[in-house]
Amino acid sequence: MLSAHHITKTYGLHTVLQDITFSINAGEHLGLIGPNGCGKTTLMRILTGQEQPDSGKVMHTQSGFRIGYLAQGLDIDPSLSVAEACALDSSLDNDAELVNLSTALAINPSDKSVHIAYDWALTRLSTISLRPEEVFLPLGLSEISPETKIANLSGGQKTRLMLARLLLSEPNLLLLDEPTNHLDIGMLEWLEGWLADFSGAALIVSHDRAFLDHTVSSILDLDPETHTLRRYAGNYSAFIEQKLAERQLQAQAFADQQTEIAEIKAAAAHLRGLAKFRKGGKADTNDGFAKGFFANRGKGTVGRAKHIERRIEQILTEEKIEKPRPSWQLKLDFAAPDHQSRDILVTGNLSIGYPGYAPLLENLHLHIRAGQRIAMTGPNGCGKTTLLRTVIGKMEPLSGTVRLGSSARTGYMTQEQEHLDLKKSPLETIQGTGMFNETEARHFLHFFLFSGDDPLRPAGSMSYGERARLELALLVAQGYTFLLLDEPINHLDIPSRVRFEQALTKYSGTVLAVVHDRYFIEQFASAVWVVENGRIRAI
Repeated sequence: MLSAHHITKTYGLHTVLQDITFSINAGEHLGLIGPNGCGKTTLMRILTGQEQPDSGKVMHTQSGFRIGYLAQGLDIDPSLSVAEACALDSSLDNDAELVNLSTALAINPSDKSVHIAYDWALTRLSTISLRPEEVFLPLGLSEISPETKIANLSGGQKTRLMLARLLLSEPNLLLLDEPTNHLDIGMLEWLEGWLADFSGAALIVSHDRAFLDHTVSSILDLDPETHTLRRYAGNYSAFIEQKLAERQLQAQAFADQQTEIAEIKAAAAHLRGLAKFRKGGKADTNDGFAKGFFANRGKGTVGRAKHIERRIEQILTEEKIEKPRPSWQLKLDFAAPDHQSRDILVTGNLSIGYPGYAPLLENLHLHIRAGQRIAMTGPNGCGKTTLLRTVIGKMEPLSGTVRLGSSARTGYMTQEQEHLDLKKSPLETIQGTGMFNETEARHFLHFFLFSGDDPLRPAGSMSYGERARLELALLVAQGYTFLLLDEPINHLDIPSRVRFEQALTKYSGTVLAVVHDRYFIEQFASAVWVVENGRIRAI
């Protein structure tokens, strides 16, 4: 259906993609993974024709081929209405396409490609079965008026509208760049089911491991160091098993080769030592025969030593096995807080929301003890973020009480990194805490993957993933004992999510995190709160 041949892309001296070759067959669903900034979005844009490679080409074999591309950023004119953006009367567009193809066919009746495109458009017009309400309802868009302007939607609504717009176009190939952002678990499960029934092909960039497990049959792994692509059969879990097995084999082969090199070096050193003894020891007499005999033996020994050393050089140049390098990962070190209250958060008959409106959540009797790790999940707009804002003191309760433990130091991470000064660099941000000099700040930022000139770049020039890492670094630097995390991993890639989970598991403080990543919940949470029908239910 679509194939990429030897795609290479560079920006200045920086290589992003190197000799990328792969194909997507009809009906295949592939996952594209790799750390933030490694070139996944660039590759997607090349596949859609929005960018051109420096070398290589993209080909598709089906006439009338239609690609549906969901980009990470908003690509809809904000002045359009919801109805206009989604082209809800899409049959008009299809009719117009059919008329244009009919005209082209009349002008060039022998053009085979026009015949094929006409037949495909006719088939598509007769088989379109997806109605707007089938997409709008599960994506939480059904209550939005079709006349609402895009500019008046929230960030999450815009993302979901873009996804709805894409699904309604019914393309042959879906290219989805982070489709799970701003989707709650219910919407995720609906999208997984929809993709399972989708007969077309799909290439999905996602950091949601459960979503990849449920939606793809192969993984394309984009290596950030070699800039090359490798395909693995199976879903994400199968990919991890294969990577671990490869790493173990490489580690064993590397260890075996190091042992072999050490043994050869020892043998060469022994022979050279033997040659020196024969030259300078008792065998070095005035007897001509003895002197010549041992001299020749010494030359032979040196020759064998040189032969062995050449073998070492051959191993190190032609047969060298590289030491397995650490996978791209995020290193976090949450220091253990010193003194913790037994009760971190207690609410009494708490109701939250906005004055003048019905409460989003009411009659809440919540209790969080020191050291608990609670994941809070529920549909978008149900009040999760409002609860965090109420606990942190940014919003007043409608009624009831919120009481924090006497020694609880509360740190809050927002969805949109709003605590960051986008004009400041990471170095300035961390030094602003008053905890580090420049050398210490650079060393600290290194653990959050800010190296080289990265600490000097303004935050406004960074990707969402980089900004998320910076806000995490700021949170850690300030030494909080109670972390309120609002979608903390929404913009983190898979390796970063794994390391974040591990760090939080070791953190002895208390965490309340709004999260929809099911892997994260399984690995991190000691308790789960589900928000539904204006209440919070612990499971």
